[in-house]
Amino acid sequence: MTRRDLDLALDWAAAEGWNPGREDASCFFAADPEGFFVAEVEGRPVASISAVRMGERFGFIGLYIAIPEARGQGHGMALWRAGMAHLDGRCVGLDGVVAQQANYRKSGFVFSWNNARYEAERPLLEAAHHRADAAEFGDALLAYDALHAGEARPEFLRAWLEAPGHVARVIRGPDGALRGFGVLRPCREGAKIGPLFAEDAGHARSLLTALAAEHPDGKLVLDVAEDHAAAVALAREAGMEKVFETARMYTGAPPPMRREGVFGITSFELG
Repeated sequence: MTRRDLDLALDWAAAEGWNPGREDASCFFAADPEGFFVAEVEGRPVASISAVRMGERFGFIGLYIAIPEARGQGHGMALWRAGMAHLDGRCVGLDGVVAQQANYRKSGFVFSWNNARYEAERPLLEAAHHRADAAEFGDALLAYDALHAGEARPEFLRAWLEAPGHVARVIRGPDGALRGFGVLRPCREGAKIGPLFAEDAGHARSLLTALAAEHPDGKLVLDVAEDHAAAVALAREAGMEKVFETARMYTGAPPPMRREGVFGITSFELG
């Protein structure tokens, strides 16, 4: 894909109800400019896939879409093969529609857990107990992100922090060490919070409160792992309701990550 093609793929994602972020194209493209593929018929784009490399060992599949009139004609499978070839030799993850698990298993993917999207028009949040400060890109933040994401992703993280409209906050302990990190990302509808990484539920709640205050009007979305009881409880405390779920699957063992600290997933497209 070219950068312009990615804009079109995100329009398709919006039409599917995935509600992409307003600056997703620039941020996603920064992660791996060679990791986006488009199928064309007589010069017309008809299907897309992202296959983004992260570090030396990991990759993630997303934006796997064919326009309705082009489905069932093999374009998606051709793209799938191209994307997987780009990630050859890596552990590959994806967040797929639960009903498609059997098809992904045929390609070597193994179910790990379900993720769920929670949203609310006006979250109900208590006052924060920890001060949240503006986040700045640097070695400490990069390491904290990698600890929870499973792989360092410097180009993506810098773009995610610096994108217009994104609001990034951190919580530090008395020793100056990071205790939490989160980003608010304006979307086609409302805003999403992700990542939301924290040492515990208390720090996560404070970050969620601080970030939600930056978006007082309109829908707020948080994506969490269904088997993370504290993350689910936090979403429900905020008055959020579950609207759909995905199946997180990997080709082999998931990359090492501090899952207990993931109170909000960065994105379903890049993990």
